[in-house]
Order: sequence, then structure tokens, then C-alpha cells
Amino acid sequence: MIRFDYFRADNVADAIRAGTPNHAAFLAGGTNLIDLMKENVARPLELIDINRLPLRQVTELDGGGLRLGALVTNSETAYDKRIQARYPMLASAILAGASPQLRNAATNGGNINQRTRCYYFYDVDTPCNKRTPGQGCGAIGGFNRNHAVLGTSEHCIATHPSDMCVALAALEARVQVEGPEGERTIAFADYHRLPGDEPWRDTTLRPGEIVTAIDLPPEGFAANYTYLKLRDRRSYAFALVSVAVGLRLEDGRVAQARIAMGGVAHKPWRRAEAEEVLIGREPDDQVFAEVADALLAGAVGQPTNAFKIELGRRAVVRALRQAAAGTPQSQTDKRIR
Repeated sequence: MIRFDYFRADNVADAIRAGTPNHAAFLAGGTNLIDLMKENVARPLELIDINRLPLRQVTELDGGGLRLGALVTNSETAYDKRIQARYPMLASAILAGASPQLRNAATNGGNINQRTRCYYFYDVDTPCNKRTPGQGCGAIGGFNRNHAVLGTSEHCIATHPSDMCVALAALEARVQVEGPEGERTIAFADYHRLPGDEPWRDTTLRPGEIVTAIDLPPEGFAANYTYLKLRDRRSYAFALVSVAVGLRLEDGRVAQARIAMGGVAHKPWRRAEAEEVLIGREPDDQVFAEVADALLAGAVGQPTNAFKIELGRRAVVRALRQAAAGTPQSQTDKRIR
């Protein structure tokens, strides 16, 4: 680990001033950043501790919805009674991730900004364009069982690791940020990036910007939802494939649909045309299969992860079946229904 300076910010303005240089990093729960520093992947010359900032509340929004402070922990979010009642998909996704100890420390702002868990990204002795631009991607042609099958580029096939973000994508949350140029709102669909020619850029945050809150819309799909996560073991493992589904049913037909996938791309994966397949139709396995095909169209596997394509199709059908029936996946009893 390199030497670094430490600064504890008392307000957002001070944090932004201290964090504007590209060599600075914001520290909240530290559950990802400290690991990256230990592995010499992240090498900030200054750490700005933001834990004193007044961003620890969950508050009501005018017109419905909730605002999640960036420093509210994942556990506090998942167990908030309003989240459980109005946004159970989000609570379920959070509880599907990490471990209780990590959820107690990890913050909402940190969760949406966590870096990929690609083996090559973490190993500084292997090539990685995300870590060192122009070095190449060791995962392409290497060991890539956990890697992406959608939205990849010749420069990177890493996946986004968050469970929480998959649910936030399905809910169409909005991210509130503040930086040297003032405040702005970013639609969740625009917050994370596909790798393209710049795989080192995970988000659309500008230099010095800090996440202050995540806004949830009034519609939480509390009646017909699920978060289905498929992984190598039942707990404390990243998703091979995950699916967040929210449906609104009227007279036995689908009036509104939101579907997002995790474990398959560099960001939570959504396609509006796949959701439109459901609108106005009675939910059944034939329709669900059409949705799965639309979501996974163009998927390309690597030698050790091509199985994710068929696994993804089956997961989408299973998740839609759970949501339509109002029988969401339990995160306590992880047996798949």
C-alpha cells in the first residue's frame, strides 16, 4: 500500500474541494476501496473521509418516493420498514448480496460505485485495460467463468458486481450528485457505463463529484416482484446471473413491466423492447420465453462462460413466473421455487 494523506470532511463542499484532484478518493464504508488499496489496484494520494457528512437519512419525497442518503448503510436500507413495504425488490436484492458484516458497513453510495471483482483487475501481475489502459484484457481467452456475455467490447468483459444496483435499475432510480460544477441528477440507466473503448470508466461521474442520495420513484412494484440470484453457493457469492422483476397486473394482463439482469454485463442490463413484449398480454411461460430471448439477444459467450446465456434465459423465465404469481424468491430460504 502506498503512502497517502487523510482528510476528514465535515460538509459536502469541503469534500468536493478536497476530492477534485484526480489522485484523491472518497472513503465511506471502505469495503471495496480498502481492498483495492491493499492489492495496489487503487493508489490514491489522498483519502477524503466523508462519514461525517449529513447523508445518513431516508426521507420522503414530494409526490411519493423515498430519498436514500448516500451514507445510509445497506443493512439500514434493507431493514427500513418503508423499503420493505414499498420497495421489497430492493430490500431482497440487498439481502442477497455480501454478508451481514459487510452490509452493516457498506453504504448506498459506495455500493453503486464499487469496482468489478474481475480476477485480472485485482491481480496487478496480469494484463487489465480497466486497471492499466492499453495493457490488454487477460479475461478474454483466459479464465472467464464469471464474466459478461452482453455489452462487452474487445477491451473488457468484466461484470458489475452489485445486487442492489440491479434492483435500482429495475425501479428506475435516480442518482443525486454534487461536484465542482454544482448539483445534478443522473437517471440510473445512465449512471453506469458499458466498457466500450474506455473500460476504466465505470460511471458517468465527473472529477470531484460525490453521490449524495439515490431517489426511488413512487412505483415500487410491491405486489408482483422478485429478485432471483443464481450463484455457485447459497450465500456470500457474486451472481452468475440475477434477475430483478417488477410487474403491475390489471385484469389478468401485464400493464407495466420492469426487468433488469445482473452478472451478465458491465452494468445492470435492461432492454425496453424486452419489457414491451409483456405489455397487454397474459403472463405465461410462452410470453416469458419471448422476453428472455429479447433480453439476451446478441449475447456472446467465452469458452468458460457461454453457459450463462442459457442459464440467463431460464432465470428470466423463472423470475417472471415468480413475480407474476406474487411469490418472490426468499433470501432466507434460498432454494429456487
